[in-house]
Parts: sequence; C-alpha cells; structure tokens
Amino acid sequence: MNLVKKIHQVELGNLAKIISLCNALSLNYFLIGGSLLGAIRHQGFIPWDDDMDIGMTRHDYEQFAKYAPAKLRHDHYFLQTAYSDEAYGFSYMKLLDRYTYIEEKGNANNARKGVFIDIFPFDRIPDDPAQRRSQITRFKLLESRIIVKAGYGFLDTPLRRLKPDPGPDKLENLNELKRQRESIMRQYEHTDSNYYKNLASQYSYDREILSGTEISNLIQVPFEYLQVNVPTAYDDILTRMYGDYMTLPPENQRTEKHISQLIMDNQVFY
Repeated sequence: MNLVKKIHQVELGNLAKIISLCNALSLNYFLIGGSLLGAIRHQGFIPWDDDMDIGMTRHDYEQFAKYAPAKLRHDHYFLQTAYSDEAYGFSYMKLLDRYTYIEEKGNANNARKGVFIDIFPFDRIPDDPAQRRSQITRFKLLESRIIVKAGYGFLDTPLRRLKPDPGPDKLENLNELKRQRESIMRQYEHTDSNYYKNLASQYSYDREILSGTEISNLIQVPFEYLQVNVPTAYDDILTRMYGDYMTLPPENQRTEKHISQLIMDNQVFY
C-alpha cells in the first residue's frame, strides 16, 4: 500500500470519529475545499490528495473544541488547537491520530504530529470591502508573527532543533498573540452579516466565502464507505473555487502536497 492510500485509510478513521462526535454533541460540520471536491467528483478522496478539510460555523467549532476533548480522553485521538498544544501555531484545529507520526513537506515545527484532519471555523465577515481588507490584513500579520514565534520553519535544520524551548514569559506572550488573532477572527461574530469566511483559507479571499444559506443548508453524500455532510449548494461553491471542477487536472499536477513520511504499525511509508 503506497503512502497516500495508507493516509486515506487513517483519515477515514479520523473522519468517522469527527462525525460520531458531532452527532453526540448535536453539532454540524461540512466538507470544504479539496475534500468537498473529492466527495462530489470521486465519491471519496481525490486519489492523489493527502489531506482532508472540514468546516464548521464558529458556534459549532467552539462547542466542538470545548466538549470533544473529554470524549477523546481514553481514545487514540488528540484534538490539537492553538491552546491544547502550545507549539502549534495555526488558527484552526486538527484531529490527530496518536498511533501515527508524520513528516510534512516544508513545515518543520515542534507541534504534535500524526495523521490529521483540519477543522476550520467559518466566521462572519463584514459586508464592507474596506472592513474585510482591514480584518484579513490584521489576521495575516498576526498569523505570521505567531508562526515565527512558535518555531515553524521550512527546513528542519540542526540549529532549529537545538533552539531551547521558550520560557513561561515567552509562552504567555505567544498565547496572548493567539488570543488577539482569535479576537480578530471573531470581530463580527455578533453582527447580522450574512456572509461567512474561512479566514485561514489557502485560496484567494473571495473563493471561500459562504452565504448564510450555503453554510446552513446541508445534505449527505457518499464519501468512500461513509455518508458525509456537504453544502446543498456545492455546485455553486465548487464552481467559485475551481471553475470547471469536474475536469481532472493534468497528470503532472496529480501529486500529494503535504505529507512526505508516515510511521505507523512499526513501518515507514514514503
């Protein structure tokens, strides 16, 4: 079994766990990005895609972050957030399989590692374009500062590994930056705006904005052997993100992008 197929096998376990937790907590989730594309075009994973992305409204995201850890206490999963893992720098959470270990391409850091699913909060954003630009600019500036302070690097050099762990004062400073970042993300949480944005999206700003109707109306579709939630308006969403999304990319673009090595069951997969 090659690397990507093995990763998919583990990610399906992660996904099943997330679905189970959401059902137990009466919360909604929905597939986004390449995972949504895979569900619609392939009825499962994009064959060469090695990660998986899920979205939640900010309310459901916070409820999941608050209550899921207790339900995972005796399980082999770990809910990695900016606060549950001080070395983790990103603004969204991951569900990690603790029985696995991974190395990522171009992403050396000291955070806990395992096969994961990314879970992104979708936050309300303002209608005014100038306010949108201000929010995303402040978010990205803080995100960059946090990533640097958390010790992320492109290469895992001996010098980076020998860097001492930050002391309590520096950790508190890092945690304060994380709280400031979250405050920016939630700035319009209690407004009546009808638009929601994955602020941590890798895509250009307008491509991962959902309307209130798109984010709240969900249907189930097959994903490998599971049934998963996707927005009812998936065609509109995928068209905005990818254009002619049912057409496969050129073969030279069908490569995994994130994980370079997986260790599990006393075996190494490349």
